[in-house]
Amino acid sequence: MQRVIGIVLGALATFVVLVIYNATTFTDAIPAYGIAAVVGAIVSLLWPWVIGLWLVRRAKDRRDDQIQREVQRQLDDKG
Repeated sequence: MQRVIGIVLGALATFVVLVIYNATTFTDAIPAYGIAAVVGAIVSLLWPWVIGLWLVRRAKDRRDDQIQREVQRQLDDKG
């Protein structure tokens, strides 16, 4: 599943780069295709790390919120 998602994201990034470069003539298309292929490959390789960082940050925020709620509850019970 991870490979399929990587391929789809890489292809989407390649398409976006080609649309941005508007590679309509063959002489302009060669550098655009090269850059698009590199960007697509980088996106397909790096997406698991980006998603992993996002999920870790989200879990940390939830844990911090839970700790703050518990501290507030204890202070309310005490005071």
